[in-house]
Amino acid sequence: MKLSELYALLDALSPFALQESWDNSGLIVGDIHQEITQIVLSVDVDEALIETLSENALLITHHPLIFGGLKQLQFNRYPALLLRSLIRKNISNIAMHTNFDQTHLNDYVASEILGYPVTCKEGYVAYLQVDQSFDVFARQVRDALGLTHLRMVQCHDWVGRVALTTGSGGSLLRQIDAECFLTGDIKYHDAMEAMGIGLSMIDIGHFESERYFGELLYRHLKNLDLEVIMAQSKNPFTYL
Repeated sequence: MKLSELYALLDALSPFALQESWDNSGLIVGDIHQEITQIVLSVDVDEALIETLSENALLITHHPLIFGGLKQLQFNRYPALLLRSLIRKNISNIAMHTNFDQTHLNDYVASEILGYPVTCKEGYVAYLQVDQSFDVFARQVRDALGLTHLRMVQCHDWVGRVALTTGSGGSLLRQIDAECFLTGDIKYHDAMEAMGIGLSMIDIGHFESERYFGELLYRHLKNLDLEVIMAQSKNPFTYL
């Protein structure tokens, strides 16, 4: 299939126009007329992953390799060292980031990973009705996501309505209309503000809450007349 056909399919599935103004979802590397021989799905791209890819492959990542404008291409630095490797193997890269969060990923993590149906959505925030004690709910979140530990701000013994934003959603804190907010990358000052306004928070990790990107997108691409592979996405953090 041509890259242009695959781009159109992805755009229909999760329109790139929905992305945030600061985001860079869409075609990052490649020629729209290129013939694609293989699709690989991953949260991010690194050198080890590129080495496993076939020439003329399409790598679909959740996070864009390029976020802002590039002023230099220094091949011993990120992201230029990865861009050079992709170009050498004629590998294309499309990112599906904030658009896919809105249309698919938040719903999937809420309903299929945590096991709570989404009662309503407001942009990047999915709302769930939990009605459980905070301790029981927190343990269920920990176990469902396979977290080794929990960072929490507890303002309630009982939670009814819960908000969820995968990845890093701390900037949405003031918009949340719930007893508890699940998101990743919670900063110290976000935690202090949450405590001040009486909003419980559970840090569900950035990678840990987004690592389902590949398996979810695979469901929509597996019937293509083309090999589609889910890469083993790697968390850049390790924990003791």
